[in-house]
Amino acid sequence: MKYRLLSLLSLMLPALSFAQEESTSDKIDAVFSKYTSWFVDAIFYEIPFSEEFQIPWVLIVLVGGALYFTIYFKLINFTGFWTAIKVVQGKYEDIEKHGVDHLYGDTAEEHDLPDTIRDESAHGEVSHFQALTAALSATVGLGNIAGVAVALSIGGPGATFWMILAGLLGMASKFAECTLGVKYRDVGEDGTVYGGPMYYLTKGLKEKNAKGLGKVLAVLFAIFVIGGSFGGGNMFQANQAAAQFVDLFNLENDNAGLYFGIIMAVLVAIVIIGGIKRIASVTEKIVPFMAGVYVLAALIILGANFSSIDDAFGLIFEGAFSGLGIAGGLIGVMIQGIRRGAFSNEAGVGSAAIAHSAVRTKYPASEGIVALLEPFVDTVVICTMTALVIIITNYEAGFLQYGTEITEGVEITATAFDTVIPHFSIVLTIAVILFAFSTMISWSYYGMQGWMYLFGKSKTSDLAYKILFLFFVVVGASISLGSVIDFSDAMIFAMVVPNIIGVILLTPVVRKELKKYMNAINKKEDALEDGAEDLVDKL
Repeated sequence: MKYRLLSLLSLMLPALSFAQEESTSDKIDAVFSKYTSWFVDAIFYEIPFSEEFQIPWVLIVLVGGALYFTIYFKLINFTGFWTAIKVVQGKYEDIEKHGVDHLYGDTAEEHDLPDTIRDESAHGEVSHFQALTAALSATVGLGNIAGVAVALSIGGPGATFWMILAGLLGMASKFAECTLGVKYRDVGEDGTVYGGPMYYLTKGLKEKNAKGLGKVLAVLFAIFVIGGSFGGGNMFQANQAAAQFVDLFNLENDNAGLYFGIIMAVLVAIVIIGGIKRIASVTEKIVPFMAGVYVLAALIILGANFSSIDDAFGLIFEGAFSGLGIAGGLIGVMIQGIRRGAFSNEAGVGSAAIAHSAVRTKYPASEGIVALLEPFVDTVVICTMTALVIIITNYEAGFLQYGTEITEGVEITATAFDTVIPHFSIVLTIAVILFAFSTMISWSYYGMQGWMYLFGKSKTSDLAYKILFLFFVVVGASISLGSVIDFSDAMIFAMVVPNIIGVILLTPVVRKELKKYMNAINKKEDALEDGAEDLVDKL
């Protein structure tokens, strides 16, 4: 299959060379804009609350949903955090694999121990950690590196506070949608998992006697996730990675982007042919490593400027509630921070539920709890560190004027890091390329799940989607995108509408699954505690 994909890709090169001509690229962009601008305008329509500020309606839905889930699940964002750490560490792997009643129930036999029991594995293809890194690989990247700089340029340091708040609220959204992803997933005869909003919208709402609504919402979501996978999850990533690569090596060859795209497509093909198992095995190495390098560099800079950290937080809190010198004042700052946080971690979009649904577990809520770590890592940790580095290094360097919007965020972040760690911009460029790569392979899985839902689960359907995806990798790296990216971004955030509607209607199901899992954890811990007491009595 690998050779068929690569040979078909080679047949597309003449057409790509033609499309790479600037005039042709501009014509394509103009025609595309003519027929899709209405959709983009509709998704990102800003509700005018006054002459000074407007709020995109999709942002209201995202944050409103997150706030509702936070209240409904009694602050699961915070109460479930330590449990999530334990689950990722594998503390409850035995009950997730075999069931708590089988191991620690009244009927469990003395010899029925986790280490000796016959393998009765739960359905699924990847571990909790692999599912987490696969989902993180789709969100950690350009948004954390470039997006934060853009948010600060518009909203000032105060935007950081609201960005953190959006991340904390988004943890509840991720918990709810990823629990449903596991609860209503399909498992093929060969063990392949098919999951995500398409399935919990269809199955879950059918249980609620809303079969027709569920089917419509599922089809809409599948269409949107396919479009988003080709655009924002693919072409945009390839385009930005190619641009960074060309700038790093000062390449002047007009075909440099094309060649880079071909190489990237080959690497992507090698990974996505193996499905979610191969994708997870790659992302579990790339994401922790690159995120670790990035966070370590940020910590070095913050350590070198330790005395300025309190001043930076002072600016963040002061700016969060004053908005002085920022367009739109306090509301303007709030919008920029929340928008960056919500858009960076994609909580409520439903995409992560597709990756998390492939986990091995008998308890759906176990993966929902793991998923709530994702916005915390992506937004609360990485985005906040980026913001602190920029704010602190900007004190003396003055490379960023707050209140004046910038368009190229990577350069600002690179400048901030270079002030303390010379030439770190080279490492940052490599990080951008690797993050773009990991985002593409994860979004290929998201799009393929939507494709399979619409066109059937067959090898032919699988091959058709992967060929198209690889084609768009090369296209994205080769031509200017413009309105194509605007449209694909709109497709990604259009996913919010059917997803949030479905998750809100299915919150009672999520609560039931959470109660079931927490009871299982308590039952195991009680059994272990009783076992320890019995041992003490015998001694």
